[in-house]
Amino acid sequence: VAGMASEPGTQSRVMFQTKEEEPAQRKLGKLTVKYNRKDLQRRLDIEEWIDGQLHLLYDCEEEEIPELEIDIDELLELTDAEQRSRLHELLQECGKPKEDFINGLLYRMKGLRKMSVSLKK
Repeated sequence: VAGMASEPGTQSRVMFQTKEEEPAQRKLGKLTVKYNRKDLQRRLDIEEWIDGQLHLLYDCEEEEIPELEIDIDELLELTDAEQRSRLHELLQECGKPKEDFINGLLYRMKGLRKMSVSLKK
């Protein structure tokens, strides 16, 4: 499909922690082979969405957003109820209502596959 190349300009700022012992470069190479672009694109879209939502939730400048580790793979291993309580835990500093963010995130994650399965020894 011509003209469908995704723009590299929109880089997501949400950095999902990877376990320290895995060099990021190697991980990326494996992922690209293992997962099709659609999966990767969905993930990037979710990360960008999270990014934007955190801005609204914390209502502050980018530099002031607390370091949040919202690990999509970690969430995918949990049940719906566990995902909710995990997200409430992560967002406890935030004074605004979080339900919409949590519902939105869980909705977007439906059907996503875990990425790190093949990498865990």
